[in-house]
Amino acid sequence: MSPSRPLFKHIRNHTALFSELSQYRDNALASLGVENYEFHKVPKFVTADGNRLTIEPERSIVLPTVNILKGVKAKLEAQIPSLKMVENSEIGYRYPTAALAGLDAPFIKRMRSEYFHKVDEDRSICRPVNLSYGIKSRGKADNRQEYEVWMPDEAPNQNPLPLLIERYGEDLPEDVRHFVEQPSKVHGWMGVKRAAFEALYSNKKECGDLIICIAMSVDAYNIGARPDLSFSPEADSSIAVSNAELEWEIEGYYAPRGWRFCHDAVWHAIQHTLEAVNEPLADMFSNDLILIAESKTERILSTLHGLGVTQEEIDHLNLQPWEFLQTESEHRRKLKEPHHSVNLLGRLNRLFYQPQNPLPSLNWMHDLIS
Repeated sequence: MSPSRPLFKHIRNHTALFSELSQYRDNALASLGVENYEFHKVPKFVTADGNRLTIEPERSIVLPTVNILKGVKAKLEAQIPSLKMVENSEIGYRYPTAALAGLDAPFIKRMRSEYFHKVDEDRSICRPVNLSYGIKSRGKADNRQEYEVWMPDEAPNQNPLPLLIERYGEDLPEDVRHFVEQPSKVHGWMGVKRAAFEALYSNKKECGDLIICIAMSVDAYNIGARPDLSFSPEADSSIAVSNAELEWEIEGYYAPRGWRFCHDAVWHAIQHTLEAVNEPLADMFSNDLILIAESKTERILSTLHGLGVTQEEIDHLNLQPWEFLQTESEHRRKLKEPHHSVNLLGRLNRLFYQPQNPLPSLNWMHDLIS
């Protein structure tokens, strides 16, 4: 493991991971020569009628393959002089995402589970931990409402609404609350490997004294061709789509100690920063961009819909996301071999390790984008 990526050592310990990451962010801030600055997370977005919304300020571009993003970190620094990469902030994740609500749902409902190898475990297998449940408003062209909770390991099939109320309280809009209450059903899956890093952005004219913290990531992903990841004659594979995405998200900002908070000033700085990153990327990759206005979860839904998977088929399967955490299934049987049970966890591994379309290693991706 490269010594310049010390955060890989904490990949199974989120508390240690984010604590150390904040130290590297502080070191990057100090190198800019500013003093007496404090970190603040992204504030709630207050609408004209007074609603307080949890907003995810992010943008992304989609590309045919991850190889196109070679050297993107150095290219961004060269194109944006006031963008400073946070040294040693690289960290990789592998995870599957399940789309839990259909194309006609008013919001996106999804389940995500991070995957880690055990020590000395066969690397063609990875096992899920840390199940998270998320709700997002549709579309990725603008900032979206986002609500997410970690499900308890011992009860992944519990109703997530009490957890969401506990975390978000009055910031959980009624339409979101009612949508959460509806039963979830797996519509399809995506396997993702992510290389992530952080940067600081400053611009006196647009951001004043604020220094914006940006989390950036490069995802290589495969979308399953069927909800249960079985072989699809239409796609001639169990994988339908393999692409890559570069995403940038505002995770907070530094302000001078004693700076008087101004909602509109912070959100202006956030919007400006998103566009400041977007402009050079749009130029750099203009010949390769895949014009998609969907989130990853919506891509799962539209891909399966495009392959002719019907709501009736999804209803008949009645898949639940926690079934993909189990090595054995009591009631799932192979269609052509009814005496054999279906190992959904094994099928999920195909999204990462299928020989014809394997996702790259996390270290390889970090080397590529540096």
